[in-house]
Amino acid sequence: MADFTDALTEKQMAMIAAQPVFFVATAAAEGRINLSPKGYDAFRVLSPTRVAYLDLGGSGNETHAHLAADQADAGRITVMFCNFQQPALILRIYGRGRAVLPQDAEWEALAAHFTMQPGTRQIFDIAIESVQGSCGWGVPFMTLEGERDTLKKAHRQADPAQWAAKVAGRTRSIDGLPTRPTDRYIAGDGE
Repeated sequence: MADFTDALTEKQMAMIAAQPVFFVATAAAEGRINLSPKGYDAFRVLSPTRVAYLDLGGSGNETHAHLAADQADAGRITVMFCNFQQPALILRIYGRGRAVLPQDAEWEALAAHFTMQPGTRQIFDIAIESVQGSCGWGVPFMTLEGERDTLKKAHRQADPAQWAAKVAGRTRSIDGLPTRPTDRYIAGDGE
């Protein structure tokens, strides 16, 4: 049976901190539903009612497009964590998110919570509306072998000017929704 709260509990925050992967889902009024797995040391609980995650450049920018879409229910986002160890637990955070880019006034304060990674393009800031915990009894036990370094390695090897030019040209999502590209390459200091 699922239970809902308006904010994260200490126990839920501890569970989040122990997870090496999380999943993010967004949708605009029309088009595809986006569901993305996320790894690395990229998620932060800022308060019981606010979370954020560091986003590295990848194959698309659908989350940004969906959160910025011009619609009545813009900004909807769900973040899901599964505990692959004990105790069995699935945790969903429902909220409203927004992209904060390096050129935005809020960047420095929000970025201070993270170790920048190579190719960082934005941070998603999420105001929690509700939190759902459920049993997770159907989730398998799994162990982490290690992180893939491929994405960070590709960003580390990129020419900063070419990377910035490439990203500057990516202003549309898969479904044609507008996005705001970052205005700079971030080399990062996290390995």
